Amino acid sequence: MKSDYSPKATEVIQCARALLAAGGYTSFSYADIADTVRITKASIHGHFATKADLVRVVVTLYRQEALAGMAALDAQINDPLDQLRAYIAFWTTCLKDRTSSYCICAMLAAELPTLPPLVADEVRGHFQDLTNWLAAVMDKGLKAGSFSLQTDPKSEAMAFMAVVHGAMLAARAYGDAQIFAAIMDPALRHLAPRA
Repeated sequence: MKSDYSPKATEVIQCARALLAAGGYTSFSYADIADTVRITKASIHGHFATKADLVRVVVTLYRQEALAGMAALDAQINDPLDQLRAYIAFWTTCLKDRTSSYCICAMLAAELPTLPPLVADEVRGHFQDLTNWLAAVMDKGLKAGSFSLQTDPKSEAMAFMAVVHGAMLAARAYGDAQIFAAIMDPALRHLAPRA
């Protein structure tokens, strides 16, 4: 997280992020954050004038983390299939240890028609970032003969992303993190070259 936020503002951001993952934009107010962080609502407004400002910061930081994570996968792992496995392993761990039970941008995407524009733009930006990275991985796998794609790399990337988010939703609905892996395993096998 950026160091230019005060410790209390950082706590507010972390609390908002957890509340977003749990229930989305409309599920909480500054009163909920004030109770958790032990700060007055007026003090929260001193850090973030509006809820939209706060959530935009949360999503911007989330995007930065995601981009850094994707860059790390590119730098550390050369094989495209292993990159996807590592991406899936990240979410598997998050779901199992409950550090993040759902992608906050996926949660917010469900509310996109009613989100403030500055938040909606950041959410769309996250999906574009993820699509671009996954498309590059799909393209690399196709060129290396590691993947057999049914469509173009960008379409495959969007389909894979939809499966990831759907698998998260299924794991949440069933209260079982193992369901995520059970759904993602065939999604990876789908990419394997045809015999």
